[in-house]
Amino acid sequence: MENIFIASRSFHGIRIDAIASTKGIRNILINNIKSQFDSSKFKKVTTKDSAMFNLFQQLEEYFNRKRTEFDLPLEINGTDFQKKVWSELEKIIYGKTITYQELATRLGDVRSIRAAGRANGANTLPIVIPCHRVIGTNGKLIGYGGGLDVKRKLLELEGSLNPDLFT
Repeated sequence: MENIFIASRSFHGIRIDAIASTKGIRNILINNIKSQFDSSKFKKVTTKDSAMFNLFQQLEEYFNRKRTEFDLPLEINGTDFQKKVWSELEKIIYGKTITYQELATRLGDVRSIRAAGRANGANTLPIVIPCHRVIGTNGKLIGYGGGLDVKRKLLELEGSLNPDLFT
């Protein structure tokens, strides 16, 4: 049986629970909103444990505006389409946002907007794979597994909120 590790820490009122295997970071849970895991099955480690691959150090740098990209081994599990969407999300640079329509267009089919949105929402590695950088076509914040208040905080941190976003 493979070793699975879990560690937790809060940053600016946002609780991060991370699950890792020996291959890389597997899941990031924000404020445990989407927790479907029985953490008693995991080995609890500190945030500085090597099993966490420096994730929490990189998150601290991110939340202190000293990091704009992550350099971590990731264990990404999903369908081929989800992986394609998540790969596209990684191309959205820090401080920028795109719409769900733009995401679908980048994937090669503007009609795939709903499927792209579902794949975006299924991202198991939020923040590291920046699904929070996708907003509604009307410029409004919609859909975020960690809650819209967290999405807003992340976009404010990155300086990418448009002043007209909430009008």
